Amino acid sequence: MHRRISALAVTAAVAGGVLFAALPAQAATTAVARQSVAAGGAISVNIDELRQQSADLKAKAARLDNEGEHEAAQRARAEANALDERIQAYLDAEENMS
Repeated sequence: MHRRISALAVTAAVAGGVLFAALPAQAATTAVARQSVAAGGAISVNIDELRQQSADLKAKAARLDNEGEHEAAQRARAEANALDERIQAYLDAEENMS
């Protein structure tokens, strides 16, 4: 089941990329994108909030394991790991910018 979902997600992403690449450059930029580029394109992320969400997901996974819901616990751990990877990517990007 997980492989089918992954394959569908990859297929949808590739199809979306092909569709996006087929559009003319003028149609790809929206008013919002132009505003963010004009404003400098700065993005602010609350790392502490993301860390708290990751800790909450890990606690939820531990609770679910104790209740015998091992598959749900595994999904919660996967979400926490994804958040941890995103946090690290943000920190790495910030390090590279300076």
